[in-house]
Amino acid sequence: MKLIDCIEQSAARLTEAGVSFGHGTTNAFDEAAWLVLWRCGLALDSLDEHAEQDLTPAELALIDALIAQRIATRKPAAYLTQEAWLQGVPFYVDERSIVPRSLIAELIANEAIDSWLSDQTRRVLDLCTGNGSLAVLAAMAWPEVQVDAIDLSADALAVARINVDQHGLGERIRLLQGDGFAPVAAEGARYDLILCNPPYVNADAMATLPPEYCAEPALALAGGADGMDFVRRLLSQAADHLTEDGFLVLEIGNECEYFYAAFPQLEVAWMETSAGEYQVLIVTQEVLKKAQLAS
Repeated sequence: MKLIDCIEQSAARLTEAGVSFGHGTTNAFDEAAWLVLWRCGLALDSLDEHAEQDLTPAELALIDALIAQRIATRKPAAYLTQEAWLQGVPFYVDERSIVPRSLIAELIANEAIDSWLSDQTRRVLDLCTGNGSLAVLAAMAWPEVQVDAIDLSADALAVARINVDQHGLGERIRLLQGDGFAPVAAEGARYDLILCNPPYVNADAMATLPPEYCAEPALALAGGADGMDFVRRLLSQAADHLTEDGFLVLEIGNECEYFYAAFPQLEVAWMETSAGEYQVLIVTQEVLKKAQLAS
């Protein structure tokens, strides 16, 4: 069997099984291509080059077992391959952290955030860092900055450590364990930029998540009844951890309605992303300071 035929057959199996996507791919063909190419030890962008390659019986058996595992466990493909790609950058991932997919990565890569920065931008915080992907991308994009990366989960930070080390950024990224700003509160740290992709999924949505999302740590997803539990604390405290010209880039996914219900008077700017306009916002220290939001 040729590789392309194997991918098409595998995609049909995934479709028939009713698996869900959203952890790096959006459809059965792309998911099957990822798994088949990875299992064959081929680069994920090499399908055109290898489409007509004949697969051996041994390769077909390994692919069959991997597709069967994907269907039976409903684990995201990234957990099976222990690799995820974000804006073309590879990251290690396992069940200790969610699969990296933050839209903030787009804004770093396409330089949409750059116009908000200045030549004095030196300190960046990645809050709720997970596997460390945003911290790594920020350090790559802005070589002059130092990055702190905080997460409540020690397990997630262990995954982040792998990624920081693999990308050779140990001297520029500091990993800190704790709840919110707690790890840096005592030192009075202030940042020119805070990036945050927090747990924001509301309770009703959490109850109906596909199994693939339930395979991820709920701590990194669940945001309480309206999804705004962590966001309330963040916005009430962020001004005290930003420099005078600093700002916060915050992802809230599909929770725009709940966000406006919780913060009807807060003046924010929305960033254009591949998922739409009301997914990621920017708010300045000045605005947060004036708002005096309660947690």
